[in-house]
Amino acid sequence: MVLHIKVYETKSGQTPVETFIKGMQPPAQAKLARLLTMLEEFGAELSMPHSKPLGDSLYELRIRGKQEVRVFYIFAVARHIYLLHAFQKKTQTTPKKELTIARQRQIEIESIP
Repeated sequence: MVLHIKVYETKSGQTPVETFIKGMQPPAQAKLARLLTMLEEFGAELSMPHSKPLGDSLYELRIRGKQEVRVFYIFAVARHIYLLHAFQKKTQTTPKKELTIARQRQIEIESIP
């Protein structure tokens, strides 16, 4: 079963994850593209070191290398994976504000009828 990637879109039509990805360094973009292909193919079976569950149906895609990046995502109805939020990881722990943004967007997506 192949899943399909969608990106979170604000009410005004902006796509913050796409904007973030365009600003990434080319090697990190290539790694992300590879991981997204793997995510579409393997879905919830994708695990460490590529993907990590964060609880309450939220997951983290882990791009390692010179530019450490995390992309939060959820699995939604109709075989979709929503990329909710992306950020450059600079510390060992995930900053609460980054997680809060992802959780707010998760609630927004999950409340769509």
